[in-house]
Amino acid sequence: MFPDVMSVYHDPRLALSGVDCVVIAVPSVAMREIIEAHVGEIAPDTTVVSATKGLEIESGKRMSEVIAETISVRHGVSVDDAMGNICSLSGPNLSVEIAIGLPALATAGSVSIETAERVQMMTSGERLRVYASDDIIGVELGGTLKNIIAIGAGFIDASGLGSNLKAAYVTRGLHEITQLGLALGAKPLTFAGLSGIGDMLATCYSSLSRNYRLGTRLAEGDSVEEALEYLGQTAEGVPTTRATLRIARQLGVEMPITETAHKVMFEGVPPTEAMGDLMRRELQRE
Repeated sequence: MFPDVMSVYHDPRLALSGVDCVVIAVPSVAMREIIEAHVGEIAPDTTVVSATKGLEIESGKRMSEVIAETISVRHGVSVDDAMGNICSLSGPNLSVEIAIGLPALATAGSVSIETAERVQMMTSGERLRVYASDDIIGVELGGTLKNIIAIGAGFIDASGLGSNLKAAYVTRGLHEITQLGLALGAKPLTFAGLSGIGDMLATCYSSLSRNYRLGTRLAEGDSVEEALEYLGQTAEGVPTTRATLRIARQLGVEMPITETAHKVMFEGVPPTEAMGDLMRRELQRE
């Protein structure tokens, strides 16, 4: 139920006029198009909060980078200045639970800790506790890359492969997304926080997670296209896998789980075969 103080507009220009904070929650594949269409109504000093967990497929850019780039071009400010007003909100935030009023925690990340704290104050309440972070790279990547791991987690559960394998899989998944995050300038401790392991656990262990459910459909024999049609919703882990693997290869970061997800979704490798290949990888030190 929406609160009485909320006003709903059909025209984005009316909704965006004169506001000091804008929250954007759209699929990552639509972020640039949406921002470019409405950036004229967003003042350059407006606080912009991204609740989108994904990467732009072609460029591999984080959502804050897409937003800052668009604002910079439209308003003639530097990308750095634009980035200072942008915040990413992430964490173990399954939308269905939040919508029905269950308690949750999140992290507001920005290059400007003042911006993060401003969003922290605006979004915190009795049922949502928000922490502030100056590591927007880590906050965004943690919330984005865990979607890839969640697909495999759903497959493991639906295939009856056991708790031992799933625990190891999630642990190694967190390790490899942390390694990529560090290569991209994130802080290691961020991945041990709410937007890292916190979001990973919620997404990999809850049937409310769209990416987890997609993995269960793969275990039942669906193709990616069939699984997405069944879900009827965006599963960010699918496009994110493409962009992530390209970035990892460019940086020389080894991401075997992401490689496996890519083989299953885009190269036609059967999930059981791909999982077996993971188990047969060359032995190494932890």
